[in-house]
Amino acid sequence: MTAGTSGRADVVAPSGLPLAACIESDQQMQRIRRLGKKLFNVSNCVIVFGDAPAPAGVDTMADIETAFCHEISASEHPVVVADASIHRSLGQHRHVTGGPHIRFYASHPVYGPDKALAGRICLVDHSPRPVFRESDRQSLADLAALVERELEMRFMNASQLALEKKNKNLRRKSLIDPLIGTWNRGAIMRILTIEAIRCDNAGVPLSLIVADLDYFKRINDTYGHPAGDAVLVKVASRLRSCIRPQEALGRYGGEEFLIVLPGSSHKTAEAVAERMRATIAAQPEAINDVSLNLTISAGIASTDLFPTATTEELISRADVALYAAKDAGRNRVMTATPDLS
Repeated sequence: MTAGTSGRADVVAPSGLPLAACIESDQQMQRIRRLGKKLFNVSNCVIVFGDAPAPAGVDTMADIETAFCHEISASEHPVVVADASIHRSLGQHRHVTGGPHIRFYASHPVYGPDKALAGRICLVDHSPRPVFRESDRQSLADLAALVERELEMRFMNASQLALEKKNKNLRRKSLIDPLIGTWNRGAIMRILTIEAIRCDNAGVPLSLIVADLDYFKRINDTYGHPAGDAVLVKVASRLRSCIRPQEALGRYGGEEFLIVLPGSSHKTAEAVAERMRATIAAQPEAINDVSLNLTISAGIASTDLFPTATTEELISRADVALYAAKDAGRNRVMTATPDLS
C-alpha cells in the first residue's frame, strides 16, 4: 500500500454518470458512514469510489480526513494500520507527520455488481489502535457489504430505468410510420378512440378529416415508387404544419391520411382541411426536374352533426365525403351531412 491515487478507473453507472457522482454523497451512504463512526468510535468513516478526486475544499477536519482516504491507493484486501506514524509508507504522509496527525487507518474493499473493485470503506482516527479484533474486521466487512448492496440497488434501479426508456422508445417506434414519420394506422385509430371517449365525457365535439393525395398512383407509375415516397414525406410534413399540438395526424392508408381534431366542430374542421388543401396546392413539388402540382381531396365528419356516431361510423361518413369531393373534381373539401350518401 502506497500513498497516492491508483486503482481502478472511475466506475460508470448505467446512467453514464460516474458512480462517485451518483452515490458518494447519497443519504444512504451517509447513514452507513455515521453507523461506522459510531460502531468503531473513530473520528471518521469515509466511502471512496474508484479514482474519484476528493471533494473540493479542505476547510474542516472531516474534509482533511476525507482527502486523506482518497489519497490512499485502493487494495483488493482489507487493510488495518494500527499506528500510521510507524508505517513504512503512510508514516511519510503529510497528514500523519503533520496536522491533524492521523494515526489509525483501516479499509475494506467494496465490489460493484460486476464483481470488480469499485472502491473501499475507510476508518480514520487520531489515536493509535493497537487492538483491532477479528470481530472488528467482520463488522467492517459487514459495512462494506451494506455499501455493495446499495451499489447493486442503484445499478438495478438505473438498469430498470434504462430498460423502461428503451421499451418506451420501442413502443413509440412501433406506433410510427417508418416512411413518413406520422402515427401509423394502428396508432391513429387508438388515438381516435381515446379522444372520442374524452370528448364525449367532456361534452365537446370531435371531428376528423380523411385526406387523400390526388392522382398518387399516376405519380408512382410515372416517376417510380421512390419518387412517390418522397412526395408522401413532403405532403405529411405540410399537413402536420396545419394542425395544433393536441391534434393528431396519421397515415390511414397508402396515400390517405386521418387527422383527429378533439374539441373541434365541423366548421373548425372545415377551416383546418381547407388550410391543408391550400398548403399542398400552393407549392409544386420537383420530381426528376419536373415541377408537379400536388392536390388533396378531403372529407370531414363531426359529432356535432352525428352525435351518436361511433368512431367507425365517423370514418365511414368522412370517406363518403372524401369520395364526393373526388367525384366533384378533386382538390376540394367536403363535409359529411346526414343527407350525403
